[in-house]
Amino acid sequence: MRLAIREDSASFAEAERRSGSRDTLKVGLGRAPVTAAVDLGASKVACFIMKPEGVRHADRTITTAGVGYVQSRGVRGGAVIEVDEAASAIAKAVERAEALAKVSVGGVTVATAGGQLASRRLTASVSLGARPISDADLSRAISAAVSGLRMPGRQVIHVRPIGWSVDGAKGVRDPRAMYGRQLGLHLLLVSMDEQVYQTIACCVERAHLQFEGVVAAPFASALATLEEDEMDLGSILIDMGGGSTSLAVYAGGSLTHIDSLAVGGSHVTQDVARGLSTSIIGAERIKTLHGSAIASSNEDREMIEAPPRGDDPGAGPVVAPRSLLKGIIAPRVEETLELLRERLRASDAPVEAGAGIVLTGGASQLAGVREVAVRVFDRPVRLGRPRRVPHLADAASGPAFCAAAGVLHRAAFGPREAGPRKPSSQRVKDANGNVVARATAWLRDNL
Repeated sequence: MRLAIREDSASFAEAERRSGSRDTLKVGLGRAPVTAAVDLGASKVACFIMKPEGVRHADRTITTAGVGYVQSRGVRGGAVIEVDEAASAIAKAVERAEALAKVSVGGVTVATAGGQLASRRLTASVSLGARPISDADLSRAISAAVSGLRMPGRQVIHVRPIGWSVDGAKGVRDPRAMYGRQLGLHLLLVSMDEQVYQTIACCVERAHLQFEGVVAAPFASALATLEEDEMDLGSILIDMGGGSTSLAVYAGGSLTHIDSLAVGGSHVTQDVARGLSTSIIGAERIKTLHGSAIASSNEDREMIEAPPRGDDPGAGPVVAPRSLLKGIIAPRVEETLELLRERLRASDAPVEAGAGIVLTGGASQLAGVREVAVRVFDRPVRLGRPRRVPHLADAASGPAFCAAAGVLHRAAFGPREAGPRKPSSQRVKDANGNVVARATAWLRDNL
């Protein structure tokens, strides 16, 4: 059994003994190369495991070997607030997935929308000689793009070329072997708070797992959810999680923007708990069963009951009209989507005129959210599911599981990104060189 945390009553030697017994279990189960993804959210922690035989290149779909999920602990508002609790939740989710897959996981990649996800778009242009464009020219363009870049307190998690141009001709996917005088590059850097990144790494390591990096949750959800046409023609994916709401913008087949807000479904639950004077558990249940972000017929006459706070056995249930519940939920949902809309406008991100909205995440399943999104963004909106993982059980095939599925899809089909993922005690002095190394490896693996 995996030791998630070292209890105060257990000695270090006892912890090592238990860890050693787990290594013996690894030998018994076999060490087939497997890929594991952990979606670390404020409401749940999910683990998806994929074996090599689960990858289908013909239709670019995957089959999971094991899925496990538990209620999240130690995470609030997209940030880890209790390392041991979060490590325990990660360990339990992985153990459940391991039991179904009948394998033992050595390391995991974590999907998260926390850590104040943000992106920056950089441009550069370099002169070319009288020869075909080579990898060295691409690396020179990347070096020029990140020259002088300083991002104190930020950890770069994705380095992705948005597009290349040769002599001003845009839309070039792979400029190598082409001829020209000028090579242009439009580069996207996605980063998160460095301390949050290191804390997530600590949680994973306390669960006795190797930390293999972080993937931005909206990016992962897009890989699992969006159709090829949606990526090419333009799409905005909004991932509505328990502790945060984030988005990923696609245009011309490339990821062009990522942003996040530290507001999510758990904030709606807290609003309901305050408005109805009920417990958090009771508020979540009422929100799930009766909640809606839009008006419905007879809501003024339909009464709902919520359990009272505290443990007084004589206290009766809280009774309120369903219209009151809607009046609590709707303003929060609308405000969150409006904030996201204004941030997207202020970012000057390249959004296609006909781009639609795709909603993922557990909070997107609340009744009426799609209709509110249509009104706020004035664009077509659909609910996304992990369509590239077609054989999931019903309980794990909804919008809440898109991020974990997307991490596996990225591992199977790309885009891959290389470079140091595990934070070391010795800080890398040349952060720009690290970015160039990662981008060069991306070029080698994906172009």
